[in-house]
Amino acid sequence: MKPLILISNDDGVLAKGLQYLINIAKLYGDVFVVAPEKGESGMSHAITIKNPIRVKKLEQTQGLTIYSCNGTPVDTIKLALDKLIPRKPDLILSGINHGSNSAISLIYSGTMGAAREGALNSIPSIGFSITDHSSEADFEPSVKFVKQIIEDVLKNGLEKNVFLNVNIPNISEKDIKGIKICAQTNGLWKQEYDERTDPNGGVYYWLTGYFDNYEPSNKETDEWALQNNYIAIVPVKLNTTEFNYIETLKNRYNGI
Repeated sequence: MKPLILISNDDGVLAKGLQYLINIAKLYGDVFVVAPEKGESGMSHAITIKNPIRVKKLEQTQGLTIYSCNGTPVDTIKLALDKLIPRKPDLILSGINHGSNSAISLIYSGTMGAAREGALNSIPSIGFSITDHSSEADFEPSVKFVKQIIEDVLKNGLEKNVFLNVNIPNISEKDIKGIKICAQTNGLWKQEYDERTDPNGGVYYWLTGYFDNYEPSNKETDEWALQNNYIAIVPVKLNTTEFNYIETLKNRYNGI
């Protein structure tokens, strides 16, 4: 039996990056797509609880089924697993996202939210992103490496409760030095909102800002890898407990 691969994204079902990922995944198995009907970037692990979720079947051919969904990226995975897909998938892919999800951005990312939901269901899951926000981003240089990563995970799987955050630099294939396994870069987005005034004198805010890298010279981080022409893979864990701090807090709260 062919592997069954579930795919979603956060840029919407018509996004160019999603089509690239579908075409690659078709080389390795039957593909089942449930993706947001419109862009849902920045939704992280949000789910829809106050409105009904609706799906629309867009395509069903041999080895490929595509649905659009009016929910979030995480909604698409939850709904696919519970109601739509014929069996538990062997692999979940999310992306290819238009724009980087390196460093702290993975927390905000709907692309990575979908991959995280896959891992929560004990399914090997990968989120792919390229460092180009353009709707016409060139994904062709990434194809070779996306194939290699998919092949590896289908063959070897992933550790339970771990999913992969894969970021690809926006450069030609010949300039990509290879794949580097990394840690998430420590840093923070700064000056995030630009204050503006509308024609009626009302104040509004537009999301902007820049990423302040706290460790720019650390060669073990994803930001360093991307800036030095490597594809960055960060293994991300589900359990975010800081176990080393448990005993300290127990001692502080002892007797309360």
